[in-house]
Amino acid sequence: MPDTTTLRDLFIDELRDILHGERQLLKALPKMAKAASSPDLRQALQSHLTETEEHVARLEQAFDLLNEPAKTKVCAGLQGIIEEGSEAIKEHEKGVALDAGIIAGGQRAEHYEMAVYGTLMAWAKALGHDDVAALLSDTLEEEKAADEKLSELAEAGINEAAASSRSGDADDDDDQRDEDDDTGREMATSSAKGRDKTAKSKKSKVRSQK
Repeated sequence: MPDTTTLRDLFIDELRDILHGERQLLKALPKMAKAASSPDLRQALQSHLTETEEHVARLEQAFDLLNEPAKTKVCAGLQGIIEEGSEAIKEHEKGVALDAGIIAGGQRAEHYEMAVYGTLMAWAKALGHDDVAALLSDTLEEEKAADEKLSELAEAGINEAAASSRSGDADDDDDQRDEDDDTGREMATSSAKGRDKTAKSKKSKVRSQK
C-alpha cells in the first residue's frame, strides 16, 4: 500500500501537537512559579509565561498563514513532562532542593520544545513557507534563551545551596546518631555500675553472716 502521507500532513500534525503543549504550559508555569522559593527563579518562570503566551499567538498566526484551523492534538511528550513536574511539587517541601527540581523539569520541557521547533522550522522552509519559518525561529530562540537562563540560575547557586541543604540534613542525622550512641554508652555504664554495687553488697552480707 503506497504511503499517501505528505510532509505537509506531518507539519500540520506537529503544529497542532505543540500548540496543545504550549497551552498546557500556560497552566503549568504559574504553579511552578508559585512553588519556587528563589525570587530569581520565580521571575524567570513568570517572564517565560509571558513569552509562552506569545508562542501560542505565533502558532495561531502560523495556522492562519497556512489556511488551516488552529486545532490541537494531545501532546503526550510535554504532558508527561508537566505531570512529572507537578508530582515533584506535590511530593516535596518548598525550598532550594525543590527549586533545583523545578529547574530540571523546566529544562526538560525547553529541550523538548527546542527539538520540536527546530524540526518545524526546517519543514516550513522545505515546504516554502518562509513566513511561518520566521515565526517558528523567533520562538525557538526564546526557548533557547529560557533554557540558558535556567542553567545560569542553577549554576549561580541553586544547585550548590540544594546540595548544602542535603549535607546539612545528613550532618544533623549524624549528630543525632552520635548523641544516641553516647546516651546508650552512659546507660550501659550506669547499669554496669549498678550491678557491681549489688554484687559487692551481696558479698558483704555473706561475710557478715559468717
